[in-house]
Amino acid sequence: MDAIFSYLLPLVALFLSLSLIFRANKRDSGNLKLPPGKTGWPLVGESIIFALAGPERFISERMRKHSPDVFQTSLLGEKMAVFCGAPGNKFLFSNEKKLLTSWWPKSMKKALLFPEFVDDSLKEVAALSHGFLHEILKPEALKQYIPVMDSMARQHLDEEWIPNGEVKVFPVSKKYTFALACELFMSINDPKHIERLANPFTLVTSGMFSVPIDLPGTAYNGAIRGGKMVREELLSIIRQRRKELLEIKETKYHDMLSRMLLETDENGELLNEMTISNNIIGMLVASYETTSTAVTFVLNYLAELPHIYEAVFKEQMEIAKSKGPGELLKWEDIEKMKYSWNVAREALRLMPPGQGAFREATTDFTYAGFTIPKGWKTFWTVHSTHRNPKYFPNPEKFDPSRFDGSGPAPYTFVPFGGGPRMCPGKEYARLEVLVFMHNVVTRFKLEKAIANEKVIYHSSPTPMSGVPVRLYPHEK
Repeated sequence: MDAIFSYLLPLVALFLSLSLIFRANKRDSGNLKLPPGKTGWPLVGESIIFALAGPERFISERMRKHSPDVFQTSLLGEKMAVFCGAPGNKFLFSNEKKLLTSWWPKSMKKALLFPEFVDDSLKEVAALSHGFLHEILKPEALKQYIPVMDSMARQHLDEEWIPNGEVKVFPVSKKYTFALACELFMSINDPKHIERLANPFTLVTSGMFSVPIDLPGTAYNGAIRGGKMVREELLSIIRQRRKELLEIKETKYHDMLSRMLLETDENGELLNEMTISNNIIGMLVASYETTSTAVTFVLNYLAELPHIYEAVFKEQMEIAKSKGPGELLKWEDIEKMKYSWNVAREALRLMPPGQGAFREATTDFTYAGFTIPKGWKTFWTVHSTHRNPKYFPNPEKFDPSRFDGSGPAPYTFVPFGGGPRMCPGKEYARLEVLVFMHNVVTRFKLEKAIANEKVIYHSSPTPMSGVPVRLYPHEK
């Protein structure tokens, strides 16, 4: 209910302020053949309908009613063209920097970035972050983190799972993925320090995609407050680490923060504190929300489908038996987890943590016979392909074999996006999910405590009861 009220409050404010009522866009009322669809109420648009219906239903209904190729709507206070299907995904992924440029909703910018960047050259900041993150999150750089992931997963299960006969997977997964990110990104392992960073992230992730009206009680207002607390804490960490590196004249990095502090731009200048903070915030948000959501639904399906669990258990036990006492996982072990990764990908198909991404049209262009005017925002979404029977026969069935061989057709399975802006954390997420799967299934058999648990949507799918599962430890 809190999520619903956070969207309804801006609507009430809208009607109290007559100055916000409908301003027609003269450009759109001309002779342009715009995509079919409706824009809903002034300012609020169809954001409330989107929140109440959920993204999958919202998208599929409009594809049927308006167009399977592209339709118009208004979300987050912006006129928007939603591109659908594999051709729509391909078009947007292929035209980055040609017809389109990166665009973030105001709610994301205000919550995540420093105020100086919100109205400044966001495109430059985004480009720097994306290229830099690709470099530090590529497989060669991540191999060294696998033993740390494994060690922390073991410790987490000992402390949070073993003492209990039942756990709620979603909250404990968030706790684990965020603690792991703090360790790998910033070498922070003090539980109280981690908690100071984690608490505001709940506010940030709940309001990242909300109607941009800053009133007490709204998700947008909460996201701004949470973002401010996170940035203040990170600045303190960055300044302290920079001081330490200067004092010892360190030239090597031990974590991602150290690398960022030692990195220079094309002019040979060290990265400034705000840029470093923006990069760290992006990675922490992904760890707190999207990676933990992926882990949660992978384990949800393992608890729900015994035959899938048994096949994963067999593969993971073969790996476990090849290890010496106390020996940690390494890259070669991850590469053997082929069936387990197919299972994880099928979970990502059915319950994708990310919903899609936005772009902005930099010029008028046509697609599927319709004109997208310059300045309009575009949106590609996982929900136009992932459960579409055109691309995935019998789409509601959990079937890891879809990913055998060459896998699904291009541009149909897009949990990490595609093109030059594909999620730089894809490999990090793969390693984290597989390491956690290995530790859970080699220690427990899982059983769902609630069948058909309801899922609601914030920035990611959220299980209402947190996916409670009963634990049955394997005999040693």
